[in-house]
Amino acid sequence: MSNINSFQLEQNESYAVIDWKAEQLAAANSEELENAIRLLFKKDYANIILNLSKTSEIDGYGVSAIRKGTKICTNEGGLFVVVTKNEEIAERLDTAKIEHLTLLNTVQEGVDAIYLNDLENEFQDEDDTESGEEYGESYGEDYD
Repeated sequence: MSNINSFQLEQNESYAVIDWKAEQLAAANSEELENAIRLLFKKDYANIILNLSKTSEIDGYGVSAIRKGTKICTNEGGLFVVVTKNEEIAERLDTAKIEHLTLLNTVQEGVDAIYLNDLENEFQDEDDTESGEEYGESYGEDYD
């Protein structure tokens, strides 16, 4: 990987990690993130972890790139996980109200969330094919 990039990619069987090396995710480099997400999407990755642990600043362009990534992954039944312990970044993303965004503290938590999501999707698929909507979303109401 060349040093020009603001990130490093790690690709596993069921997810990819974008390890963001730059101190900021902003107008100057947000397009790099969007390109990385597009590249992973073309390779059929629906689960992406964006590790922002080295990042201290994010602007509207960065938020927008994260919003696009989240939408792409969610549409494919996957997860887009942002990893940060930075309160300001977490608050900024929280304020942006990005639907289906998963915000966690560590990459390992992100990996766990992805495996759980994949399992839920598998069970959902089995339910849909085996029993129609018999065990759909409303199963909890019996126990209220």
